[in-house]
Amino acid sequence: MDGDFRSEFVREKAVLKHHPALVLNADYRPLSYYPLSLWPWQEAVKAVWLDRVDVVAEYDFEVRSPSTRIKIPSVVVLKDFIKPQKRVAFTRFNLFLRDEFRCQYCGGKGDLTFDHVVPRASGGITSWENVVAACSPCNLKKGSKSLRLAGMSLRKPPRVPAAEEMQNMGRKFPPNHLHDSWLDFLYWDAELEA
Repeated sequence: MDGDFRSEFVREKAVLKHHPALVLNADYRPLSYYPLSLWPWQEAVKAVWLDRVDVVAEYDFEVRSPSTRIKIPSVVVLKDFIKPQKRVAFTRFNLFLRDEFRCQYCGGKGDLTFDHVVPRASGGITSWENVVAACSPCNLKKGSKSLRLAGMSLRKPPRVPAAEEMQNMGRKFPPNHLHDSWLDFLYWDAELEA
C-alpha cells in the first residue's frame, strides 16, 4: 500500500509542474504578453492563500494539506493594480520582438542575430535606432560595410518601440501552449476587425 501511495504522489507531483496560472493585472489584462505573465502553480496557490489575488478560473487538480484543499488556479487577478512600464528595455529579445522575429534585410525568420546598421567600426552605437534583427547570411554579407556599399536596404527603419506597441506585438507570438481558460483574457481587449 505504501508503494502505491508513493508512486501516486510522484505521478501527481509531475502533473502539477504543468499547471501554470495566467496572471492578470487588476484591470484584467495580462501583466505582459510576451513573455506571457505566468506563475508556477506553487506561486499562484501561495498568492491565493495570502489573499493577494482573486481566482478567475481553476484546473481540475487540487493540492491538499491535512486541513485544507485548494483547487489549482489557472487564471488569477491581482488585487492591487501594477502600473505598466513605459520604457521598453533594450534587450536582444525585445529587439527581435520589435522586428517581428524577421531579418530586416531579407525578411527571413531563421537563425537570427543582430546587426548595427551604421557599423561600430564607423562610429555606430548600440541603440534602438541603430540595431536590427538580421539572419546570419545577411549579417555576414553586410559585414562592417554601410547599407549602400553592401547593396542592401532595410524593410523598415529601426526605432525605439513604445511599451504598448510591444504588448500588442507580443500578442502575435503566443507561447506554444495556451490553456483554454486563458483565451478570453488574452484577446478580450483586442480591436475587432470590421
